[in-house]
Amino acid sequence: MRFREPLLGGSAAMPGASLQRACRLLVAVCALHLGVTLVYYLVGRDLSRLPQLVGVPTPLQGSSNGAAAIGQPSGELRPRGAAPPPPLRTSSKPRLGGTSNPDADSRPGPGPGPGPGSNLTSAPVPPATALSLPACPEESPLLVGPMLIEFNIPVDLKLVEEQNPKVKVGGRYTPKDCISPHKVAIIIPFRNRQEHLKYWLYYLHPILQRQQLDYGIYVINQAGESMFNRAKLLNVGFKEALKDYEYNCFVFSDVDLIPMNDRNTYRCFSQPRHISVAMDKFGFSLPYVQYFGGVSALSKQQFLTINGFPNNYWGWGGEDDDIFNRLAFKGMSVSRPNAVVGKCRMIRHSRDKKNEPNPQRFDRIAHTKETMLSDGLNTLTYLVLDVQRFPLYTEITVDIGTPS
Repeated sequence: MRFREPLLGGSAAMPGASLQRACRLLVAVCALHLGVTLVYYLVGRDLSRLPQLVGVPTPLQGSSNGAAAIGQPSGELRPRGAAPPPPLRTSSKPRLGGTSNPDADSRPGPGPGPGPGSNLTSAPVPPATALSLPACPEESPLLVGPMLIEFNIPVDLKLVEEQNPKVKVGGRYTPKDCISPHKVAIIIPFRNRQEHLKYWLYYLHPILQRQQLDYGIYVINQAGESMFNRAKLLNVGFKEALKDYEYNCFVFSDVDLIPMNDRNTYRCFSQPRHISVAMDKFGFSLPYVQYFGGVSALSKQQFLTINGFPNNYWGWGGEDDDIFNRLAFKGMSVSRPNAVVGKCRMIRHSRDKKNEPNPQRFDRIAHTKETMLSDGLNTLTYLVLDVQRFPLYTEITVDIGTPS
């Protein structure tokens, strides 16, 4: 007994005292556990408030490292060093004339952000956008092939509007069930050809939609009574269309030419494309190998490479041969559809006033190589007088000056 007394605290120690202290400690731990559990239940499992309730300071409170500073929702904890959650998406309005993505002009924006009663800790559901659509096929399944083209029935543009309800104001169209890689601006040089334009719109809008193109129609109207300048108007159309949308392809079309087969696609290829290869006025054949007139297509890069078209061809003729020469001098070749697919009809008409044959055209064609770098997009001057967005096309009236 003398050996154990010091361990029990001397004569004051009594049998069972150690067990009594152990029981008291266990009761205290149980009470603390019950209290913590009760607090946890009352705050609705919001652990971020637990330090505040028990009086323990936290770096998330009143500090530059707090939730407000790091953009973390106040009801969410994460381990030290963990990456913050992605910011919640907010709503925004769609932009007109968007980026290379069609329709940027017509793309839906992100959906509405979370409201006051939403669960901020849940991941936002991505909205359905045009990016979720598949790419349009290389060849559209909507094409019908050869078509009958007639010009003996008057065209009512109001009826054409009703027949093309998916075409937006300004003559813009984007396929709704797929994403087209072909963002095409169709440029029409124009003056006093309203009846021809009606036929063109009547036939071409359905064709272009079946070809599943992301397209816009631009009629470049030459103001005044000076000599007509087709190539300069096409340069203007290129510049003005790019102010609307990021087109990557440009189709330059006379207003009196209609394709007879919708498989003759109005889009760009790896080489410059001549589309109107078999016109009825030439017996449905190519008049000569270098012919590049009527309807042609160049990508944006191809057009920039040749410095656009010449500005100094006033009157009829020559500019298409100059364009062909520019392509050849830059190492490009012309691609064409076959003569069956490439058939076109021309609306018969007498030659326009102030569009008589250009007597200087042959001399200018002979000097294309010397003039192409100093006559084109880099020397283009014009004044926009008016822009009108009609239901089926955009008309841009311009002053392009007079022959020098």
